[in-house]
Amino acid sequence: MSAQASFALRGRNPDVLTCIANLSNDEVFTPPDFAKRMLNTLAEAWSADHNGASLWADKTVRFLDPCTKSGVFLREITSRLTKGLAAEIPDLEERVDHILTRQVFGIGITRLTSFLARRSLYCSKHANGPHSIAKSFASDHGNIWFERTEHTWADKRCTYCGASQKTFERSEGFETHAYAFIHADDIKTRSAELFGGDMQFDVIIGNPPYQLDDGGYGTSAAPIYHLFVEKALELDPHYAVFVTPSRWMAGGKGLDQYRERMLSDKRLRNIVDFPKLYEGFPGVKIRGGISYFLWDRGHSGPCEVQTIWDGKPVGPAVARHLDAYDILVRRNEAVPILEKVRAKKEPTLDQRVSSRKPFGLATNFKGKPSGSGLKKPVKLFENQRVGWVERKAIAVHPDWIDEWKVLMTAVQGTSAAVETKFLSKPIIAEPGTACTETYLVAGHFDNERAAANCAKYLRTRFLRFLVSLRKATQHATRDVYSFIPDLPLDREWTDAKLFKRYDLSKNEIAFIESQVAEHASELVDEDTAAEIEDE
Repeated sequence: MSAQASFALRGRNPDVLTCIANLSNDEVFTPPDFAKRMLNTLAEAWSADHNGASLWADKTVRFLDPCTKSGVFLREITSRLTKGLAAEIPDLEERVDHILTRQVFGIGITRLTSFLARRSLYCSKHANGPHSIAKSFASDHGNIWFERTEHTWADKRCTYCGASQKTFERSEGFETHAYAFIHADDIKTRSAELFGGDMQFDVIIGNPPYQLDDGGYGTSAAPIYHLFVEKALELDPHYAVFVTPSRWMAGGKGLDQYRERMLSDKRLRNIVDFPKLYEGFPGVKIRGGISYFLWDRGHSGPCEVQTIWDGKPVGPAVARHLDAYDILVRRNEAVPILEKVRAKKEPTLDQRVSSRKPFGLATNFKGKPSGSGLKKPVKLFENQRVGWVERKAIAVHPDWIDEWKVLMTAVQGTSAAVETKFLSKPIIAEPGTACTETYLVAGHFDNERAAANCAKYLRTRFLRFLVSLRKATQHATRDVYSFIPDLPLDREWTDAKLFKRYDLSKNEIAFIESQVAEHASELVDEDTAAEIEDE
């Protein structure tokens, strides 16, 4: 021990990282307790793979956070290694210096967060400063690297992350948000440039930026978190642990290939899912919830899926083959129900439901307030109102105008923490009508009875439960109807009849009823159609 003041790792009470504000909804800080949960899952897998040995007692393991913000993962890893290596490296200062210089590494996503991460990890924003608890660094940044990176523009978009040149081509005074880890053709070469050619990371862990807000903020903004996951796996670690939004499981803009890859990857060992809004990250609104996964290079088989609700596991984790369907069915209790439905091999309702813009009219299209003065007026269901338009203005599916139709809003959701409706109430539209992009046509018929039976079917809890398995956000596109049997509509379908048809048990029925709220019994007509979006 040197002659300076006695070396110690002081407890942080309260922990500043529990109350720090997020920079934006794109770059969300990980709560310390959530980071600990992820590391517990990692440690359990390591122990199982190494005959009960402790991950935190191995001085050779290297960790990388490629998108560090607050430094919470690296700080918690350091804390655990400090305890676990006490027997092998008794001197505390030597032990901490070894951990910080040889075992934990990070890449800052912005200059500000790189300073914050170094302050969290080294107790100084300068790794080689007089107040740093690491004593062997020659550089100011230590093992938390950050340098300004520029986007690579082509056709006004970044070729790596898709960022808008108009928004992100910035002067030196502004962050580019060109994250270094995903702006590289060969990530192994790039990693060698940053940390040394012989660097092989055993564990890559992080909470990547979710999307770039370049004018498409919200569910329409393009995600980027999957790019971090893909680059991490290219580095071929033993384990990768990431927390991301859960939208990828069933939808998400530009995530089809990523979802297909993840569901078919037998190295996915654990998925821990937090479907309830705000539960994983309190105060942060991430539609569809969040989840984290553990990828294990040595694993080949089913993945254990666990749901967390109100802070507690919902039943035991269940090992499943994730590629049984084209999306990930999040709740384990839903799988046997879906299997019973699919076993009948019936056609599905998505083949009947229209695509967006069923009549070629955008959401912002506005008809006239009345049909007077129009030669061939068509009543038009619009966004929160009913208008009128000339028949000749409808170029797409004009043959549907004179049929009975059932309309469903293309967006359905509330600001509640738990979604329970999943679909709006159906609108029965008589002949002589059309709609804008606000609605999908769930079916078109030559008689009113079939339309009424279709509408009643769409209100059942059974059908809306099947929708919930595919509906990750507020958008209720045609795809969310892909699990629903397209049943004969010459009869009325009720939940009781449907439960009997698919031989559902009492427990399965109870689960459906716990997930899906009843709709009021009345149908929606033209006078109440305008209120649909305010449900």
